[in-house]
Amino acid sequence: MKDSKIKILDIPIFPGDINQAVKIISGELNNDKDNRCISFTGAHGLVYGEKNKKFKETLNSFYLNLPDGMPGVWIGRLKGSGKIKRCYGPDFFSEMMKATAGKNIIHYLCGGKEGIAEELKSVCEIKFNNFNIAGTYSPPFREMTEEEFIKLGKDISAKKTDIVWIGISTPKQELFAKRLAGYIKVNFIITVGAAFDFHTNKIRQAPKLIQNLGLEWFFRLIIEPKRLWKRYAEIVPLFIFFNLREFITGKFFK
Repeated sequence: MKDSKIKILDIPIFPGDINQAVKIISGELNNDKDNRCISFTGAHGLVYGEKNKKFKETLNSFYLNLPDGMPGVWIGRLKGSGKIKRCYGPDFFSEMMKATAGKNIIHYLCGGKEGIAEELKSVCEIKFNNFNIAGTYSPPFREMTEEEFIKLGKDISAKKTDIVWIGISTPKQELFAKRLAGYIKVNFIITVGAAFDFHTNKIRQAPKLIQNLGLEWFFRLIIEPKRLWKRYAEIVPLFIFFNLREFITGKFFK
């Protein structure tokens, strides 16, 4: 399943569901620690990749890119992937925490504003009965220095980490994951966006019906209009335009 990816705007997307992804990743945790990066990629990441060559190359180098939003799922189905389902970052985080609870799988939380990662550690212990969060880190809003990455890498490695979870925002988190891979040896580096804020109740999640209708972006726009209106005013029409352009030029089904 992990090898039968479908391309959306030239980015390979996992054509399965969360349960399949959890099974694949859980089954490979005993393999060599080769820093396999995983993203949860929605319309924002797909559009940004179409505009930014470096970012698209970053996602193309990742072990898996899971469909984080319904628009990507709809396009995947149009392209012939009948089994593709939304793999929502916060839900995947929950399922992996449950799946690894009580096992010798070490997690490291990296993201959120100051103190959020530490709060999420408590959530994992209380809500998911997972006490294997070995470390937390809240990155600065600016770009980190070489010395800061070296220090963070040493801390992650010293704790014998298996999975590093990164919760910043796209595209920063994916570029951060790629760079961090040069300083550590873990099994997986997984970028889950707003999962840190959702699970610590810092941001309200859209109801499941709204999510399934592909209108989560609109819900979040209502909640955070000042921060998000420019992003969505660009992403929504561009996502439609880029895919329509592929269709017109005959590239859509290739």
